Amino acid sequence: MQKSRDLGGMTFIDLRDRYGITQLVFNMETNATLCEKARKLGREFVISVSGAVAERSNKNLRMPTGEIEIIVDNIEILNESKLPLFTIEDNTDGGEELRMKYRYLDLRRNFNKNNLILRHKMAIETRNYLNNIGFLEIETPYLIKSTPEGARDFVVPSRMNAGEFYALPQSPQQYKQLLMVAGFDRYFQIVRCFRDEDLRADRQPEFTQIDCEMSFVTQDDILDTFEGLTRQLFKAVRDIEIGKLPRIPFSEAIKLYGSDKPDIRFEMQFVELTDIVKGKNFKVFDDAELVVGICATGCGEYTRKQLDALTDFVKKPQVGAGGLIYVRYQNDGQLKSSADKFYSTDDLKAWAERFNAQPGDLMLILAGTTPKTRKALSELRLEMGEQLGLRDKNKFCPLWVVDFPLLEWDDETQRYYAMHHPFTAPKPEDIPFLESDPGRVRANAYDIVINGVEVGGGSIRIHNKNLQKRMFSVLGFTDEDAQKQFGFLMNAFEYGAPPHGGIAFGFDRMCTLFGGGDSIRDFMAFPKNNAGRDIMSDSPAPIFDEQLKELHLKTTV
Repeated sequence: MQKSRDLGGMTFIDLRDRYGITQLVFNMETNATLCEKARKLGREFVISVSGAVAERSNKNLRMPTGEIEIIVDNIEILNESKLPLFTIEDNTDGGEELRMKYRYLDLRRNFNKNNLILRHKMAIETRNYLNNIGFLEIETPYLIKSTPEGARDFVVPSRMNAGEFYALPQSPQQYKQLLMVAGFDRYFQIVRCFRDEDLRADRQPEFTQIDCEMSFVTQDDILDTFEGLTRQLFKAVRDIEIGKLPRIPFSEAIKLYGSDKPDIRFEMQFVELTDIVKGKNFKVFDDAELVVGICATGCGEYTRKQLDALTDFVKKPQVGAGGLIYVRYQNDGQLKSSADKFYSTDDLKAWAERFNAQPGDLMLILAGTTPKTRKALSELRLEMGEQLGLRDKNKFCPLWVVDFPLLEWDDETQRYYAMHHPFTAPKPEDIPFLESDPGRVRANAYDIVINGVEVGGGSIRIHNKNLQKRMFSVLGFTDEDAQKQFGFLMNAFEYGAPPHGGIAFGFDRMCTLFGGGDSIRDFMAFPKNNAGRDIMSDSPAPIFDEQLKELHLKTTV
């Protein structure tokens, strides 16, 4: 029961199921006993009714069933219900923590029901597309060996092997490569993965991937195949036609957008000014490694209050800029800058030409070290896109980012780490630099990005044992360490491993984007909170001493 309305001689009940609302009618004149019984029913009671379907005199065309009603002649109460702690309505009065504790009630709301239906459609369309082009769905183990590269593993103690542990897979990476060695040239799996990492809106400790691998392919083969999947999903689920996806090199994405997951729903590309702003005794620019900015079209009349708010935004610790320089190109053609004490009108005109700015535009400029300044300007660009309404959730602009660096340097540990994972193949032409200049080596790797969100990524894999050994060496593994952790994969490469590559999509993120949501939690049946807890079932939780004893474990917490 959704709700009831007592109108004296008539009682109406809205009966809800997965398929919608049906109006039930009870009449005091024709069956007073039945009507009295109906009036005693409460919200969320589970009932069964029979009666005659009739045309409604006051039709509700906003409801799929709004033209009919049921004139009830019999009612049976299947189960009573306590009064829910929040309203089971589209606009509920329950807070998030309360709704997560009673998630089985929250899932009755249309919002969550429709999100899970969308998720189902996405999964079915994915399976249909991949099945139709020859992919096999093959399951891989959940209890695997821990390989402590990347995020932290969730570990599972083994009762039968005292002191030893399984890990839950962060992805099926090694197993899907072994399937390629085994001759299954097109594999996929919609698979649960696990990472013990800090949580946020687009992270959960357990999540789902569309995991895929192909043999005897080039990077272009993989991009074309999964671009096709992306188009299929948009057409089938959102009825949106998506054209050819642009392919942007990593270096260009960083230079133009300050991010390897650029939101290209709007322009506002970075413009570098370093070469034309120095030498004017403006210390902020003279001492900077990079001076770079964006042009916000139509914002030339921003007030001082609005500009101060933008300055406060870039100074936030999570953004990290020291300050903001602006130039207002006013509608009357005048150029007003926060740095015009150091720069002439001609100087500012040269800046405007570099930006291709027109009267009525606003130029926003940051300065500092290169990586930090680009990152801060990326945040400012997204903020301006938000303020100007350019980040429409119903507009989709997917793209590929390609040619990633193979490795990234970590100052704290003074070593290189794999940007994707240790099995990513370098560009063949860059292999000679693997030991002499590792930071220069590009990977045969690619990400698919939609509206500023990385929804998938993959690479061509290393299938040669000698090259894999070189890669492990650059990453700081001894031969013994590499054999201990990855020996079964490296050994497999000695038995005719084919060239292969693949990709994994973040299925939860894809569903959230397609559904116009802000958090992947809303597209999972039973998510965890920010502390990684399921507050509905109260897990994780301590286990009994007898269980610990069986597992040969002691806790000191």
